Amino acid sequence: MAKKNLNEMSFLDHLEELRWLLVRSTIAILIMAFATYFISDYLFDDVILGPTRPTFFTYQWFCDLSHQLGFADSICITELNFIIQNTEMEGQVNIFVWMCILAGFILSFPYILWELWKFISPALYEKERKNAKIFISTSSLLFFLGVLFGYYVVVPMSVNFVATFSVSDVVKNQFTLDSYMGMVKTSIIASGLFFELPIIIYFLTKLGLVTPDFLRKYWKYAVIIILIVAAIVTPPDVVSQTIVAIPMLVIYELSILISRIVYKNKLKENNV
Repeated sequence: MAKKNLNEMSFLDHLEELRWLLVRSTIAILIMAFATYFISDYLFDDVILGPTRPTFFTYQWFCDLSHQLGFADSICITELNFIIQNTEMEGQVNIFVWMCILAGFILSFPYILWELWKFISPALYEKERKNAKIFISTSSLLFFLGVLFGYYVVVPMSVNFVATFSVSDVVKNQFTLDSYMGMVKTSIIASGLFFELPIIIYFLTKLGLVTPDFLRKYWKYAVIIILIVAAIVTPPDVVSQTIVAIPMLVIYELSILISRIVYKNKLKENNV
């Protein structure tokens, strides 16, 4: 049966389309999650647990940067005083499953975007529907950059912070495997989705829900929130906080720029 025109589709038809979008996306995630099973040892030992070792790339880079800036070993991370332990009978099984699902979601993200594009494209103009490749490639690139930012910056900085913070020398850090994996999942996915902000702002501006003036008006509040987040997830030194904050500020500024371009184009179209 031919696909119905947008104007002919009822609310229930839209829900049915959305349901199948979710079904196909879930299947894609599960397929990719199953595929990662064959490299699960590498994923867990070298990727997931990588930031728990002083030899991790980010820590080495910080040490090199410290020497180049003339700070000696002031921001070198040579020791992480904590252990990770499993405290639940099925804990390692759950973590293994979540690790595969996390990897499956990241790897299948371009396909999920394609499904999302098919769902929203009937509401777009004909010339806008031709931008599917641009939308998917740009959104995927931003998401993967966010994932890398989360993994190589947010996660190791968070690990270093909680490993070095202490209320008393009597208290020793023993983190559960579940809490560590939860931090990794949250940091990576949240960073990936935050880097999607320019795309989200693009569509919100197209819908008239956001304007560049609105984003600029609340710029100082956004800066404060970003600086607070940077201060929370990093050690108390300016270099680390700056490294975390700058990419987030750039993403917000890029969102304002995109909103301004879209808003001006809308005004031109309305005046024609």
